[in-house]
Amino acid sequence: MGNNFTLDSVLNAQPKDAWETIFASLWEVFSAPLTPERAENELSARERKISKLELLLSGSAWELWRDFENSVPRTTQSLIEFWNNTSSGKAVLILDALSLRESPWLLEEAKRRGYLIHQAVVRGSEIPSETTPFAKALGFGQRSSLENNGAGSAHYLPGARTESLNAAWDYCLDWIAGAPAIVLWHHWPDERIHQFAEPGDGFQKLCREATEHLTSDSFWNMVERMSTGRRLVITSDHGYAASGMFSDVGDREQLGWLKANFGSSRFAYGPGTAHHWVPPISLCLQTAHGTNQFALGRRKWRSAGGYPTLAHGGLSLLEVAVPFIEISKT
Repeated sequence: MGNNFTLDSVLNAQPKDAWETIFASLWEVFSAPLTPERAENELSARERKISKLELLLSGSAWELWRDFENSVPRTTQSLIEFWNNTSSGKAVLILDALSLRESPWLLEEAKRRGYLIHQAVVRGSEIPSETTPFAKALGFGQRSSLENNGAGSAHYLPGARTESLNAAWDYCLDWIAGAPAIVLWHHWPDERIHQFAEPGDGFQKLCREATEHLTSDSFWNMVERMSTGRRLVITSDHGYAASGMFSDVGDREQLGWLKANFGSSRFAYGPGTAHHWVPPISLCLQTAHGTNQFALGRRKWRSAGGYPTLAHGGLSLLEVAVPFIEISKT
C-alpha cells in the first residue's frame, strides 16, 4: 500500500480522514506508470497490493462504508464545481466505467503529447456505483438524455452541448463542434466490460484493449479536438470490480443467501433481507439514491452461468473510486 497507509490511520481516524488516507493510497498504487507489454501482470499485482485494505473495509472497518457518501469528494460534485468555476471554454469527457487502473495511460500520454495537467485525483462514485445514479446527480434523467444535445437546461452543467455515443473515436471528431462548453459521455469501456464479463479472461482482454485505446492517436485526436480552446476534464461515472479474482464464498448458508438476494449482481434495489453474520457479507445503505442492499468486499459466489468476471454496483474500492483528470493543451 501507499507510504501513508497504516491500519491505525484508518481504524482510529474520523471517517473523512480515513477515506482521505484510503484514496491517497489508491492513487499512489494505481497512478504509477505501466509497461505496455506487461500491463496485465502489473495490474494484477496492483489488485493484490490493495487486498489488505479491501479486507479491512469488509472486516473490522466496514462501518466506514456508511460514511462514504458524506466523507469522500464525489465526481459529480467536482464536475459541478469545475463547470461553475471555469468561465472560459470547458469540456467534460465521461468514459463510462473507467477505473483507476486506466489512469496511468491518460497521465503518461497527456505529458508525452504536450498537455498541462492541472489536477489528477481520485473521486468517489455515486452509490450505487451505476450509470443512472451518476446521471441523476448531475441533473440528467439518464445517460441517453445527453444524446443529440437533448439534455435541456434543467441540469447542473448549464450551457453544455451534450452527446452520448458508443462510436469509434474518429467518428466522435465530427460531433465536436465549436461550442464553448461541451459534455461527451462515451460508452467505452462499460460496453466492453459487459461483453467481457463471461467467465474467462475478460480482465486480461480489457487490459489489452485499454492499453491500445488510451495510447492511440485516434483517442488523442478526439481529446485534442475537445481541449482546443477549452479546459478538459476526463473522468468516469463509476469503476468496476475484477470480480473474477475475488474469493469464493465457502459457507453454504452465506452462499445461499447471497445467491437468493443478489443473483449475479453486486447490489439489489430495496432494503433486502437482513442477515446475522458479523462482519457482514452485505450492507443496507440509505443514500441520496434510496435505500438499497450491496455486496460487501471482494467475494463472489456460484450463480447461474457463473459469476461475472467484471462487474460493478457493489462495495469494493475499484468500483467506487475513479480518476478525475483536468488538462489543457499547452
